[in-house]
Amino acid sequence: MPTFDLVVVGSGGGPYETNLSSYLFKPCDASWTDGIIALEAGSGIGTLHQLISRDATLFGDLSATQVYSRIRCFLISHAHLDHVNGLILSAGSFNGPRKRIHAAQRALECLETVFSDRVWPNLASWDVNDDAHKLLYDPLKFDRDYRTVFRDVSVNMMPVLHGTNETLGEYESSAFFVRHDPSGKEFLFFGDVSPDSLTATPRTIAVWRAAARKIPDTLSTLFIECSWPSGRQDEHLYGHLSPEHLADELVALAAEVTQARLARNDDASSLPKRKKRRPNSSEATPSGPLAGLRIYIVHCKEDLERKYSRPIHHVIRDQVRVLVQAKNLGAEVLSAEQGMTITI
Repeated sequence: MPTFDLVVVGSGGGPYETNLSSYLFKPCDASWTDGIIALEAGSGIGTLHQLISRDATLFGDLSATQVYSRIRCFLISHAHLDHVNGLILSAGSFNGPRKRIHAAQRALECLETVFSDRVWPNLASWDVNDDAHKLLYDPLKFDRDYRTVFRDVSVNMMPVLHGTNETLGEYESSAFFVRHDPSGKEFLFFGDVSPDSLTATPRTIAVWRAAARKIPDTLSTLFIECSWPSGRQDEHLYGHLSPEHLADELVALAAEVTQARLARNDDASSLPKRKKRRPNSSEATPSGPLAGLRIYIVHCKEDLERKYSRPIHHVIRDQVRVLVQAKNLGAEVLSAEQGMTITI
């Protein structure tokens, strides 16, 4: 049963401001007029207006301004501009009820330096009773608990790393498990993330372990970045993934999935024996530990030097697909196309 409708407002990794990380979604059984959840907010109203001018039915009959005014909350993985640009520029134009910004405490504190009356007017506050500010900082904790953020929608946030810098040292980003509460179905969305193999304190492995037991029955859709094409040197990744490193991460996920299934089988073997059901020859046996999982590649950085004759996100998608197939992982590798609607 479908659980979410998600529109890709922007899926690029920069530097084109017209295609930055920005996704709008809602439960399938709700209308866009009932309220919208924003997942990242890189590209904003301007890009949304362009998309709706090409497809007037993208959000029913809502205009770009009406769509943005129906956003109830923002889920922000980290405070880099390519993930919050649309939120900042549009903050003074919001209509409708006050909107919550859900992110890690540190990410919200970074965003607060922008809404400071220096870089941008102060349009957000931490006070739940301060309706004079259009935005409310509402931090999520890195724990195992799911937090309700909208009707029938809960989120569990886990930390990942996005490289290092001289000011903060390790720079933290987030991954979101987004759950449709009535059905229990989920999807997993990564903000920017660096390879575990290149950090002294791997974080992504914990996300894979949390996801492994859910794949593919509960969790069948994954959004993960792959900013650079194959061949990018490690010292020039800047806290991002390349196809080779993403394939390694997916191998780690596959190992966790296999281990979770073995543990589940061990638990089942300890139960009283039941009469075996004769297998149906028409039932297909999935091949590969990640069979049934759709992986959407996001955050591909533009090919400014025009090295490739086709869109860079197609190049990177195909490079990842070849590696996934060579490793017999079984996952379906897709690219998140700007303007598309994804049913989860």
